[in-house]
Amino acid sequence: MKLEEARALLQGYTKGTPLLSHAESVSIVMGAYARKYGEDEEKWRIAGLLHDADYEAHPKEHPHIIVNRLKELGEDEIAYAISAHYSHWGNSCKSLMDKALLASDELTGFVVACARLRPEHFDGLKVSSVIKKLKQNTFAAGVDRGEVHLGAELLEITLEEHIHFIIEALKEANYQIPQK
Repeated sequence: MKLEEARALLQGYTKGTPLLSHAESVSIVMGAYARKYGEDEEKWRIAGLLHDADYEAHPKEHPHIIVNRLKELGEDEIAYAISAHYSHWGNSCKSLMDKALLASDELTGFVVACARLRPEHFDGLKVSSVIKKLKQNTFAAGVDRGEVHLGAELLEITLEEHIHFIIEALKEANYQIPQK
């Protein structure tokens, strides 16, 4: 599968700008991690792009719809990574791609939420500011803080390193935060 095919698949399930934007941001971070670890950038970006593809249309069946579709298409590695991107589903992270996807999902969304508060968005966004916001359970309350910490542990990096990496990846890609 190519990235543009994955984007078309995503758009077949997802219409809302917030979820499409989240998919793009996680895809960017996954691509940056693939480059860092010398892995297949396109495959990792596709995993990031499609990780929540079925959530809007089929929230109760998420992620089974997209996982099954990817298996039908012969994309078993990506399908498995998506099936394991939330630890409470019971699928352990086996590969580095699985770990990176779990690590990137919640925290990327959180970092974007922090950047949204600033007129210059990612420019000048400090890791310490993100850490401070993480401690405020009322800010981005839907973000599972346990998953955020688990993600850094799975990648065997500090939370600070992980946050810095995400900020830099999104800045480098010139990721544009959509207007609410």
